[in-house]
Amino acid sequence: MEHITLTVPASRTVSGKALAGVVGSGDMEVLFTATQGQTLTIDITTSVDNSRSRWEALFNRLQTVSSLPAGTLTIHDFGATPGVARIRIEQVFEEVSYA
Repeated sequence: MEHITLTVPASRTVSGKALAGVVGSGDMEVLFTATQGQTLTIDITTSVDNSRSRWEALFNRLQTVSSLPAGTLTIHDFGATPGVARIRIEQVFEEVSYA
C-alpha cells in the first residue's frame, strides 16, 4: 500500500463535492471537495507500490488538456489502469461543475 500526495496549480474555481467510482468494485473511487484557492491537492492511497511517477504523469497530462479546479481530490485506488483513473477523475470534475 502506498500513500502519495501531489499538489498542482488550479485554473478555475467551483463549489460543492462529488464522488465517482467504488473502490470495492476492484477499481477506484475519487472524491472531490471544492475549495477557494489556486491549487488542487491530490491525496492518493493505492495498492500499487512505486506508482508515484504514473500519477504525476497522469496529472501533468490532465493539466495540459483541461483546466483543473481548486480543491482536494481523494483517490482510493485498487490497481485501476491509467485510462480508468482518468475517467473517474474527469467524472468528478464534470459532476462538480454542475453542482
